[in-house]
Amino acid sequence: MTLQHAPCNADTPHPGEPLGDAVIGLTPDLPDAAWPRQPLRAPLLLANAAHRRERWFTDGPVQQGHSEGIHWRRSADALYGVIEQHEADFPATAQGAPLQHASQALYERVFRLLQAQGTPHLWRVWNYLARINDASHGLERYRQFNLGRHEAFVQARRETGGQVPAACAIGVAHGPLSVAFLAGNSPLVPLENPRQVSAWHYPAQYGPRAPTFSRAALAYPCDQEALFISGTASIVGHETVHPGDVAAQCHETVRNIACLVDEANRVRRSAPPFSLGGLSHRAYVRHAADAQTVQHTLAPLLQGAPLVLVQADICRADLLVEIECQAIHPLTA
Repeated sequence: MTLQHAPCNADTPHPGEPLGDAVIGLTPDLPDAAWPRQPLRAPLLLANAAHRRERWFTDGPVQQGHSEGIHWRRSADALYGVIEQHEADFPATAQGAPLQHASQALYERVFRLLQAQGTPHLWRVWNYLARINDASHGLERYRQFNLGRHEAFVQARRETGGQVPAACAIGVAHGPLSVAFLAGNSPLVPLENPRQVSAWHYPAQYGPRAPTFSRAALAYPCDQEALFISGTASIVGHETVHPGDVAAQCHETVRNIACLVDEANRVRRSAPPFSLGGLSHRAYVRHAADAQTVQHTLAPLLQGAPLVLVQADICRADLLVEIECQAIHPLTA
């Protein structure tokens, strides 16, 4: 069994069975799919189409099902799932805001599914939530989300530092809390950036619970090595640098990504080495007016690698761009 990730247009055939996909763009009439599908309800930038589909494929047989609101599909050793949760299903309580309760309940369902399917290792997670930088119930919404996610990890007796997945948390204008995830039956190798404080060690100024993710991770679907680099931004130590300067933030972000590539290459089992030019990149850009600057700045830094730009909000109000990346290599014999 091998795992592949690729853009998927209607007129582009791809061998193998879909595990699931993401559709990026404002597509109100998005058709249902036979496999799990996560909508990223945010505009594409500098694109010649209204939306873009990116699909995970496997060349082995698949099984699928629905569990507690999760649509999932799996191969022998990898599972892709999507779940969306409306905050209105959870009232505010003395213990927390609706978003906090929704995120905790959602992750608890994910962990129950992974245990039941024998794919307990969470490799990569994509989190999209509305109005990420707004405040309600006395707390920024991203911090509410972190509270719920952290509590679910604790209740599931999963480490909240170290053996945690690569992830992003991105803000959209509206819609439910939407989570897609890849998991498997082999442990991941978490990677951290020596230029940055690990997210789970952030000081209390960033919220009552630190974010629960690794800066990057290596995962091992059958006979492959996958590198997942989490949403990465212009942060050194734990502080935002170059506020207000989108080009400088792009440069600093790529320096952080390059450090993570170096960390991956220190422990990789595949060949050739991972490189900036060998990754696929997605950049989340806060202001659409910055799109040309972001593209022109990143293109030479990323060595011509595939780059998709999306207008979306980022977990800190002073961050103007965030980049996530991935690559899959065959394992050497």
